[in-house]
Amino acid sequence: MLGWIFGRGASTTQVAQVQARITPELWTQTLHGHGFLARLSQSETEELKSRCAWFLASKSMTGAGGFVLDDATCLSIAVQACLPILKLDPLLYHGWNEIIVYPAGFLIPREEMDEDGVVHEYVQEAAGEAWDGGPVVLSWEDAAPREADPDAADDPAHAFNVVVHEFAHKLDLIDGEPDGMPALDAHPDLRPRHWQQVITASYEAFNDQLDAIEAAIPDDVDPESEEANAWYGQLPIDPYAATDIAEFFAVSSEAFFVRPAPLAAAYPDWYALLAAYYRQDPLAG
Repeated sequence: MLGWIFGRGASTTQVAQVQARITPELWTQTLHGHGFLARLSQSETEELKSRCAWFLASKSMTGAGGFVLDDATCLSIAVQACLPILKLDPLLYHGWNEIIVYPAGFLIPREEMDEDGVVHEYVQEAAGEAWDGGPVVLSWEDAAPREADPDAADDPAHAFNVVVHEFAHKLDLIDGEPDGMPALDAHPDLRPRHWQQVITASYEAFNDQLDAIEAAIPDDVDPESEEANAWYGQLPIDPYAATDIAEFFAVSSEAFFVRPAPLAAAYPDWYALLAAYYRQDPLAG
């Protein structure tokens, strides 16, 4: 290992040590593994490397379920996690310490209250989870670099990025509420009321689109089957965005960085707001 898992906080010296140990070969391999990073300029790429060094020196990464972390795994997670804060204050990731990585999907106990007030307990398989004030939990099978599939380019699932998704949740949770609105204190040009208006309108429009898609699926097609992807593929982002407004923000953030064009075409005001918040525009230049 690179010796870059230091735990809580990290000194300037520790960050410099980590950066020195990210070899050119490993860095090039990591960038090539995530094609959506190709849009970055040379200066942005160098800044991203610095952010990764800070991240790796500041956070503790732990393998779970028998998973053994190596250098490439840690750096791959770091580069995806740091992309959303490339132009933001890294302190937005302070207040928690650990990333837990499972080899594949993991089970999370859930509780849900029905309309009659009865609480139902169940177990849900997940690819990622972000706890308020706690760790980020990831499935490496879902977080690992994937080879580009030209045949899947028009599929909203092609924008899937569990790392960006969960770290978008961390940004959303800065104020303790998963409400689809990250802290805007450092963005004097962004107004909470305007943000709420735009995200709500976009979320409702997406739900209307999803309702229309689901209504168009023939009765003899299972909506949960791969055959139904022909209909869901018409959506600009993954259907999971309809779960609630916090998930809409997280799924939109995935699409913004990985597959931005359909998002921008469908919801230009929402895309512009995300670009203003992240201080990046993946479609520019």
